[in-house]
Amino acid sequence: MFEIIFLGTSASAPSVKRGLSAQVVQHDEYRFLIDCGEGTQRQILQSGIGFKRLSRILITHGHLDHILGLAGLLSTFMRWETIDQMEIMGGKSSLERVYDLLYGVVLRGAQPPMPINLKVIEPGVIFEADDFTVRAFPVHHRSPDSFGFLFEEKARRPFLPEKAEELRIPPGPWRRSLVAGETVTLPDGRVIEPDMVLGEERLGTRLAYVGDVGDTSNLTEVVRDADALVIEATYLEEERSMAQAFAHLTAKAAAELAKRAGVKRLILNHVSRRYRDKDILQEAQAVFPNTTVARDFDSFVIKK
Repeated sequence: MFEIIFLGTSASAPSVKRGLSAQVVQHDEYRFLIDCGEGTQRQILQSGIGFKRLSRILITHGHLDHILGLAGLLSTFMRWETIDQMEIMGGKSSLERVYDLLYGVVLRGAQPPMPINLKVIEPGVIFEADDFTVRAFPVHHRSPDSFGFLFEEKARRPFLPEKAEELRIPPGPWRRSLVAGETVTLPDGRVIEPDMVLGEERLGTRLAYVGDVGDTSNLTEVVRDADALVIEATYLEEERSMAQAFAHLTAKAAAELAKRAGVKRLILNHVSRRYRDKDILQEAQAVFPNTTVARDFDSFVIKK
């Protein structure tokens, strides 16, 4: 399963109740900060999640409302918070702006308090652990090389304890080896194959995250059957022409993508302070009922 914590959910400018774009996705001991709008360090403190292991940062695109908080975050690390390294992943043009911000404004010739790795990404897998991957995919927005991210647990075959009991397999390392797909020899000399105690392969949990986007025509198959889709809803349909002019989505358009792709849950983010939450929700739920409008400090557990 994955957990996503929303630190900032406002579009373009902060409001009284909403900060600028920043989210944390967690999976076991791994944590990823997606975007880092102005004031993110304060939101991290207020949320209570802390800075520990927050060393991987994914940038959807290089607009200032999505990266300005990196300056404050680095400044904080220089004074009283330390991590082993900071890895910032994004498109080439996004990281050029990040470099100018961190090295030209914050550091200004000084050495960073930890190694900073600016990693240019391309579409495809950008991070892999034993049981999940993070994949980047291209997104159409006004900023060049904009990306969304797909967090996906690897498919696995469930262990069937009733089969193990029938075969009189003792608890312990033999069962663990079988779960890992290894053939084992029991103390009584019997050889047990994984197929004898493992069920059919099951797909893992999938969480799709899309930042600012104006055209979703290329996203249907990318987010197909996701357990949750997080995506912007900056405008309502009454201002669709403005949404198109600035390459953003309406709540209805986001819901249409969710319905078209057959996702299980839709979570709307990056909302304008010009609208009430209930109006955004009403527009989206008319198309896709299982919709939520995220607020700052909301947390969602995403699982099968």
